[in-house]
Amino acid sequence: MVDRCKTDRSFCYGWCVATPTRSAPDGPKSSSGGHGRSEARERLLSTASRLFYREGIRAVGVERILAEAPATRATFYRHFPSKEDLVLAYLRGVDAHTRAEVRAAIETASSPADALRAVGTAVADSLAEPEFRGCAFLKAAAEYPDPDDPVRRVVLDHRAWYTTTLAKLFTQVFGTSPRRPDPQHAARHFVMMRDGAMTGAHLDGVDSVRAAFNRGVEGLLTVLH
Repeated sequence: MVDRCKTDRSFCYGWCVATPTRSAPDGPKSSSGGHGRSEARERLLSTASRLFYREGIRAVGVERILAEAPATRATFYRHFPSKEDLVLAYLRGVDAHTRAEVRAAIETASSPADALRAVGTAVADSLAEPEFRGCAFLKAAAEYPDPDDPVRRVVLDHRAWYTTTLAKLFTQVFGTSPRRPDPQHAARHFVMMRDGAMTGAHLDGVDSVRAAFNRGVEGLLTVLH
């Protein structure tokens, strides 16, 4: 399986998508094996992820993906029974990468406060990536407003995990004093700032948005603490 985090950054915040190779439409199975993984599947997923992020999920059809991968229709449906399955795989890949990024920030930090700063730095740094187009989850949510849609549920599950993870860190930062700030409130505030930064960076300028976001994170750690 291609290591997307060490290859071409085709989009930011979440998942580094490898540039698909122009091999035969029905390439050989990867030597890694297992779980139905193959070079063709990875090529389809990489191509779709790049297009979904840059152009929108609903704007990109299966035929476009097949042409750019390249792959045959039979190969596509062997790995993804429907376009929705491909969309879900795309978002789950973003989710997996983000979880790994946050976990690494927490594990390497010297304190819970520094872990929160590291998570914030990862967000701020993503804004300056050349191919940055906003948050993959916010973009998907805008295209799938039905709360019962499987795509929307993946988005909500990701946000719930993200907020809960931040709340646990804020709990450690604030301590056990009865007068401590509410960690859940602080976590939601962090997510709100992150959403705003992801949305506004390409409108208001990366430098100013990054600076404002970093000040906001520091404010949560100092003003509320």
